[in-house]
Amino acid sequence: MVGNFIGDYVKGKSYQKFPANIQKGILLHRRIDSFTDSHPKFREAKRLLNGDYGLYSGIVIDLFYDHFLAKNWNRYSPVTLRHFAKYSHAILLSHFRYLPKRVQGFLPFLIQHRRLESYAGTKGIRKSLEIMSRYTSLPENSEKAMKVMQSNILFFEDNFAEFMSEMIEFVATEFRVKIKSPTE
Repeated sequence: MVGNFIGDYVKGKSYQKFPANIQKGILLHRRIDSFTDSHPKFREAKRLLNGDYGLYSGIVIDLFYDHFLAKNWNRYSPVTLRHFAKYSHAILLSHFRYLPKRVQGFLPFLIQHRRLESYAGTKGIRKSLEIMSRYTSLPENSEKAMKVMQSNILFFEDNFAEFMSEMIEFVATEFRVKIKSPTE
């Protein structure tokens, strides 16, 4: 979990300085990113934002997907989103020394403002877009992104559901893990 969470902040072979389980998480994160970036549903969704976000459209779609995952959490997990978030926070805090400095800097904010849970609502996604545009090179255009999502809501719901189904199958097959569904 820790490696997967910090995957975007660990570049090149520097992952090798982490303990073995964190290395596995970083490599899992990279494989999932690669699967996502090349997936037809993800590319299809990105096209709706290319005009306003260009190369950054994938980041926005990632956030949209986070929204649909959080919003429909009970379809994908037998535990509540609140329980998962609290568990995740505890794991990350207990491994704080392994987190890159940038992640150490924003983790308290993420926990205090319950960012993972906030993604279930569109206000949480809008806020994340605004924050990212202040602290990264993501263009500030959260209003436009939210309008695109709202005016294509059924498309994004279906697009995400199909993508997520294939993502679950990919992770289960590639990493030989059993993924529990809420009905199990």
